[in-house]
Amino acid sequence: MQYDGLTKGIAVVFGGLTVVLTAVGLVINPAVLFLALMFGVSTYFMYYHLSGKMAASLYERVERQAAQNTGNARRGGFGAGPREEWEPPRDGRRARRSRASQGGQRRRQGRQRQRRQAAGGRQRRQRVQSSGPSPAEAYQRLGIEPDADQGTIKRAYREKVKEVHPDTDSGSEREFKQVQAAYETLTDD
Repeated sequence: MQYDGLTKGIAVVFGGLTVVLTAVGLVINPAVLFLALMFGVSTYFMYYHLSGKMAASLYERVERQAAQNTGNARRGGFGAGPREEWEPPRDGRRARRSRASQGGQRRRQGRQRQRRQAAGGRQRRQRVQSSGPSPAEAYQRLGIEPDADQGTIKRAYREKVKEVHPDTDSGSEREFKQVQAAYETLTDD
């Protein structure tokens, strides 16, 4: 979370209020103890969140549920099951950094896309990959004309993917990957 400092500050203030209200409740009016209890509970949850224990507990429950759903998949249940490569954050900081950097990367990509659009409409990116098809090959593979717009490319891609998807009877993984590569060559998304 990017507001750790703010959350810590609020937790300290709530903790202080808990102490003060507890003292006031014991000395002046016992009804104030209820308010002190509410601030105490809030302080505890903020601490629990900041320590990373809340996220770890949540991730463990999700993984446990996913493991159960994987077992039920054979019996008509659903779920993709646990991800083998996933590792829960130890202190929560590493996960926060990666999310923050991903957010920054998305913002940069959005700004770059806006600049391209402002510079004269959508420009087609040609990827410099030796393994990818040339634009001419990509148009041919999708079965469309070279002057096709983005909407036509997307529709042709969707139709072609339905035909060659590996899960269909007539599909193959090789053709599916070729169609995907052609679509990636022709789009700027």
